[in-house]
Amino acid sequence: MIDRRINKHPILEIPDKKEVSFLWNGKKLSGLEGEMISSALLANDIHIFGHHPKDGSPQGLFCANGQCSQCLVIADNVPVKGCMTPLHEGMIIESVEGIPELPAEDGPVKPHEIPLTDVDVLIIGAGPAGLSAAIELGKLGIDTLLVDDKDRIGGKLVLQTHKFFGSVEDSHAGTRGFEIASLLGNTLAEFSSVRTWLSTTAVGVFSDGIVGVVTDKSYRKIRPKKLLVATGARERMLSFPGNTLPGVFGAGAFQTLVNRDLVRTSDKVFIVGGGNVGLIAAYHAIQAGIQVVGLVEALPQVGGYKVHADKLKRLGVPIYTSHTVVAAHGKDRVESLTIAELDREWNIIPDSHKTFQADTVLIAVGLAEVNEFYLKAREWGMDVFVAGDAQEIAEASAAMFTGKIEGLKIAKSLNRTRETIPREWEEKAQVLKSKPGPVSIEPPPEQPSGVMPIFHCYQEIACNPCTSVCPEHAIHTREDKITGLPYMTDLSLCKGCLSCVAVCPGLAITLVDYRKNPHRPTVTLPYEIWRETVEIGQEIQVTDDNGTIIGNYPVKKVTSLKKKFPGTLLVQIEMEAENAGKAIGIRVQKEEIKPDMVYEEDLPPDEAIVCRCERVTAGEIREAIQNGVRDMNHLKAINRAGMGACGSKTCRPMIWRLFKEEGIDLEQVTDRVDRPLFVEVPLGTFAGVLGGDSDE
Repeated sequence: MIDRRINKHPILEIPDKKEVSFLWNGKKLSGLEGEMISSALLANDIHIFGHHPKDGSPQGLFCANGQCSQCLVIADNVPVKGCMTPLHEGMIIESVEGIPELPAEDGPVKPHEIPLTDVDVLIIGAGPAGLSAAIELGKLGIDTLLVDDKDRIGGKLVLQTHKFFGSVEDSHAGTRGFEIASLLGNTLAEFSSVRTWLSTTAVGVFSDGIVGVVTDKSYRKIRPKKLLVATGARERMLSFPGNTLPGVFGAGAFQTLVNRDLVRTSDKVFIVGGGNVGLIAAYHAIQAGIQVVGLVEALPQVGGYKVHADKLKRLGVPIYTSHTVVAAHGKDRVESLTIAELDREWNIIPDSHKTFQADTVLIAVGLAEVNEFYLKAREWGMDVFVAGDAQEIAEASAAMFTGKIEGLKIAKSLNRTRETIPREWEEKAQVLKSKPGPVSIEPPPEQPSGVMPIFHCYQEIACNPCTSVCPEHAIHTREDKITGLPYMTDLSLCKGCLSCVAVCPGLAITLVDYRKNPHRPTVTLPYEIWRETVEIGQEIQVTDDNGTIIGNYPVKKVTSLKKKFPGTLLVQIEMEAENAGKAIGIRVQKEEIKPDMVYEEDLPPDEAIVCRCERVTAGEIREAIQNGVRDMNHLKAINRAGMGACGSKTCRPMIWRLFKEEGIDLEQVTDRVDRPLFVEVPLGTFAGVLGGDSDE
């Protein structure tokens, strides 16, 4: 059996965790104590967790975030979500084959009294927005309870190994996401008025102002005066044949596995979606030792930051714009993927298909706000606030600002401060939410003497850490705006300290030093992949901005500014002066995977699964729409679409899209009635007989 543990990483430390044994379908395996069951199974190269009772289709991990039920397994005789259930010594885990049997009837039970906690402020979600809000409330000594369904704080920050954009002062720019989570956590720990309940899932908001949460099978009721919803976002899914095969992941699930749980899910991954999420996930894959076969984007250009896309090109990742995914192929898991080119009308161009061998397809086609708690609380007339992605999809740096703003608003509503919201907070939040600006490529300065940084940053984005770290204060941005492109005010001021090269989140700054040899200067390149590929004396392939290979050059020196910017290696080479200003990247993926000459036969698009829980196809839903169905509740009654365990979290956006594709005015469509609970909860938990009271 293949061991898929990541035992070394260029950025992350490998924690020392206790190894435990467990049974999987009667076979003894090993895992790490406290890791999620799904991660333990994937680490043992087990990708199929069971088979669907309707059609026998293989079921595996999809979201790794508790939003769906694809990872359902039987653990110690109880059906559980593998991605949310920690492993322990001697656990007996079985695959779900068909419909799980209910436990034998053991007679009536006497419900226990459910504990009620009163609190001034309840914050749902301990990501960047929730943490930032809690810090503002903690500064004022306001009684605050912060709950999160994960076993650690930070939300999606803990999945990010790249350095953040924004500004150093306001959003920790130049610091990696998981490090920002620690910084926020350390600050929060200073305030005794803020309590944190981890591994605690909010499950419902009720008309009497009570919020229900579950901690380790124990149900609790919380009655807040003010509620802040900072629940982040969930990933959107695409409808294409093969989209539910094991090996088709959401981008967040992939990052959870490789960066949080240090499990190398695959050997070859193909990315679908060219926004920042997809671009960053591809970079994380390479850091985890996984080959990125390619990235496909339906638009004529990627939607994420150009510097993210450029990093991938330099590393050797092909990016296919104006292309879409046609189908994923495989029997029990993904084995290959077919893409095709799109014309200007978004139609597939005949004979443009390309099939690639890959064992993982990563879906990164956008995010949707997890705002159901906010909408329901508002419906019940509660004093509710919203921050982060639950308010508006944006970067984590923006989420930190919206958290600060909403935290101060809550404090004002409690009459605990007279401080007004700083106008600059609002302005900075809007800037950090802004989309990438236009691309402006300027040639490097012609000065074959001295030493100077070269800025390969050509797109206006909210980012300026290079201006903060320059000890000579010689780097500025155009018009001194955070979105302006960087430049040197006076090239003679540069002393070659390398700080700007090391801090740049986009790895878009190099240093060219002509002082020793003006004809063959020393060029310093930023690098965050494998140290052994850039050992002194080794030849490396150096690329320009577009990933074109300039030539092979031996490494002269490898250094780093460890205390300030750990993880970023500074690789120095000597090269001809005419190419020094062009050099920026080091090719890692030397061999590009070519598509098969013969692509897989197209599957009908209507065979794509839309409702994963109930295995309802796009064709079945289209047929109902064509027969006059205009009510999501009617649709559910006809073919069970949206009736599954996840509560239509994944399929609902795709069903709306099918209505639109069929030419239906969405104003004529009645949305489904939401369940009172947004997360599945065993009845025994509500009765207080499963978990008992838990310590706070």
